[in-house]
Amino acid sequence: MKKILFIFLSITASLIITSCHIENDFFGGHDYTPPAPPRGIYTITGDNWVEINWNHNTERDLDGYNIYYSNSYNGRYELIGSSRKNYFVDYGAKNGKTYYYALTAFDYDGNESELSPDVIYDTPRPEGYNQMIFDFRRFPNNAGYDFSAYNVKRYDDNSTDMFFDNDDGAYYMVVWDDTDIQDMGPTYDIYDISKAPLTGWSSTKDVRLKVGNTYVVWTWDNHYAKFRVKLLTPERIVFDWAYQLVEGNRELKTGRVNNGERKPIDITKLNERLKRIK
Repeated sequence: MKKILFIFLSITASLIITSCHIENDFFGGHDYTPPAPPRGIYTITGDNWVEINWNHNTERDLDGYNIYYSNSYNGRYELIGSSRKNYFVDYGAKNGKTYYYALTAFDYDGNESELSPDVIYDTPRPEGYNQMIFDFRRFPNNAGYDFSAYNVKRYDDNSTDMFFDNDDGAYYMVVWDDTDIQDMGPTYDIYDISKAPLTGWSSTKDVRLKVGNTYVVWTWDNHYAKFRVKLLTPERIVFDWAYQLVEGNRELKTGRVNNGERKPIDITKLNERLKRIK
């Protein structure tokens, strides 16, 4: 008798649930309200990738997020992926190209929000790790670095952006008159400094180096680079670096281009510095 009663109750409950479901579908019980567009979006720039982060939505029926990109803010946005977490990495991004991102949120009923209104864009750039250059007095051919070529150069080569100087136990990175440099202080890694500064460039065209500090370089042709010191010895410096391929990128002042040509090295000032060092 208990078994028959259990079966009867189960069938009855099933009919009630089914009836409620049908009633909801026909009488407005279905959820047609989309979630709010995601907010608090920001990006982290990488080497041929961009990481997009945002604040979690608070809707209880939230199912996930769709990520879109465009080549311009007002352009057509195309879906590149979905995520149930509040971050996504665009591994299809290419160095030197600017991408605009927008997000939507969707719920379990398939309702999708409007595109996020924030203006979010990023430009991936190359980076390198454990790069080594040497003291220019002892190893002049391997003392300089050219960010645009990702290559070690002679310290006085016309394409050198900076060079290493061991000044009697005090370690410096030196730039030329048409380039600027600034110490951004201690950092955990190369990603901690997301944008170059507007002001505060060194008036002496050099910076005192410390292990764990990150430095920003404003190159002669209006590009920006950063490097983080990992090791210092009397002979060499080891650093991680990143270089922005797009001229004037990262919301910094422009006007550093000299008709497309670099100003020649000021040999007089170089010789003055060499005399002081010696």
